[in-house]
Amino acid sequence: MCGIIAYLGKKDAYQIILNGLKRLEYRGYDSAGIAILKDNLISIKKEVGKVNELGVNGLQGDIGVGHTRWATHGKPSKENAHPHHNKEESIALVHNGIIENYSLLKKKLVEKGYTFYSETDTEVLTKLVDYHWKKAGDLEQGIKNAIHEIVGAYGVVIINKDEEKLYAIRKGSPLVLGIGSIDGDNGAGKEFFVASDPAAFLDHTKRVLYLEDNDFVVIDRNNFELKNICDGHERCVNRDVTDIKWDLSKIEKNGFDHFMLKEIFEQPETIKQCLAGRIDKEKWVPKLSLDSSLSDNFLKSLDRVIITACGTSWHAALVGKFLIEKYCRIPVEVEVASEFRYKNPIFGEKDLFIVVSQSGETADTLAALKEAKQKGAKTFGFVNVVGSTISREVDSGIYIHAGPEISVASTKAFTGQVTSLIMFTINLGLVRGEVSLDKCKVMLKKLEGLPNLISEVLECNGVIKNIAEKLIGKKSCFFLGRSINVSTALEGSLKMKEISYIHSEAFPAAEMKHGPIALLEEGFPVINIIPKNDPIYEKILSNVEEVSSRGAMVINIANVGDSEIDNKSNYVIKVPEVDDFLQPIVFSVALQLLSYYTALGNGCDIDMPKNLAKSVTVE
Repeated sequence: MCGIIAYLGKKDAYQIILNGLKRLEYRGYDSAGIAILKDNLISIKKEVGKVNELGVNGLQGDIGVGHTRWATHGKPSKENAHPHHNKEESIALVHNGIIENYSLLKKKLVEKGYTFYSETDTEVLTKLVDYHWKKAGDLEQGIKNAIHEIVGAYGVVIINKDEEKLYAIRKGSPLVLGIGSIDGDNGAGKEFFVASDPAAFLDHTKRVLYLEDNDFVVIDRNNFELKNICDGHERCVNRDVTDIKWDLSKIEKNGFDHFMLKEIFEQPETIKQCLAGRIDKEKWVPKLSLDSSLSDNFLKSLDRVIITACGTSWHAALVGKFLIEKYCRIPVEVEVASEFRYKNPIFGEKDLFIVVSQSGETADTLAALKEAKQKGAKTFGFVNVVGSTISREVDSGIYIHAGPEISVASTKAFTGQVTSLIMFTINLGLVRGEVSLDKCKVMLKKLEGLPNLISEVLECNGVIKNIAEKLIGKKSCFFLGRSINVSTALEGSLKMKEISYIHSEAFPAAEMKHGPIALLEEGFPVINIIPKNDPIYEKILSNVEEVSSRGAMVINIANVGDSEIDNKSNYVIKVPEVDDFLQPIVFSVALQLLSYYTALGNGCDIDMPKNLAKSVTVE
């Protein structure tokens, strides 16, 4: 949610920041702006709409900050867009996150004579920094004093017309420092970047330092100073600078019309990456590097698992619940992260708390994780982004290795999360004696064959595209599944509503007759997930008959070799027949393509759906 990119060096800051903002467009936004410092003057350019509205020819200077805004406080407008400034325009500030006590702060500042030109909490923060700067006579101290007054989450970058510096501070909203050199002169010509995602500056440097909560960094032309300020205490810190392993080719479309389609077709490879090095092919057991606190003795003694997540990750968590309960015989609770910490949750010493997040920065999930840690829970994470906050906060975890996911609608991250949850389940079941060595070997070999199975689904691309044409212009649809595929139906429904803007709901198929069936009418689309080897296959067919007899347009996602389903379908998509633990992945790939081509036919902005953001870093 929102994007930040700042630059200090010797190059054209406007062009670097403009290109960086384009790299951040996937995060979702409604306005954009850039502030450039030159000759003790800050010039600001802001526009509503896409980054391209800012224009190629911009402001001159080699220091600046840029921002893409997703509206929270105040509608999309030039006035509400970032960067924000004080009355004299001597400082410019960009901010991701949310200032929860901004109303009280604004009232205080109004009493002190401040006026406001926008509806945003960020302008309040800017004016608060201005107030403390003037009171302390030093901008760095003024920023620290202002930060101590605010409640909320923030990633902030500030420039000042009288200093060739960048000031950056974070709490609960990601920021990363990029460190580069110009002309290979080994430091004599350094350049620095601060961004909410390293993708914004990856064409300039791969050397990064991820800021942690309460980190405050001051950057000048020669170096940077990193401090951590927390609870009134301040200390200088040294952290390792790391090298990013992926390159820009990973975030380019590579001939595909949209990032979403590219990422759907990347899934055979991303599943291979997720599995790489995690299967011992001599013993045929999982090879997972778990923290010592998650010893075999602890896993054997587990009484309960709690999983929390949001959105697509929540659907992956529901799959995890089914798998762990079936194969490990441990009760599992799945919680929506945004509600979890407000229920005063109860933890026992034999509980394991799991968080699932693509970005590793999801505000609600991070808050739930901190709540669990404060209550003494052992924690585990399934995360995609290496070095993200959640990946650093958990006791142990698994990177899903899906690579950068640019499209707002998650595809390869979801299948990577489910794959990782399968691996975790097999390992846990083996440790607890619920999964035998023979069963473990069978499951791992089938898991290893998953990339080829996904490739088979992708070969149905043309068939799915033709069926999607029947959904174009529809106003509503239902997705139905049973057993583990209730989760699959929920994820398919979310994809459809996210990118095609069709109202979509998902239910356990047997629940249709408990209310939703009243909405059916002639031609109403109902998408059914029907695995041939499901123990209740005949009951699922009965559920299909219920909707078909009401005139619904029946689209069945079934298995190759299932001839019985043909006579019960208006349209059918056939995917390979697999065991239940692989079904959510195989069926979901087909549903991803169905949603993609429906959205394409509806003329929607597929990679950046309206009102949505990739990384939700505010509550």
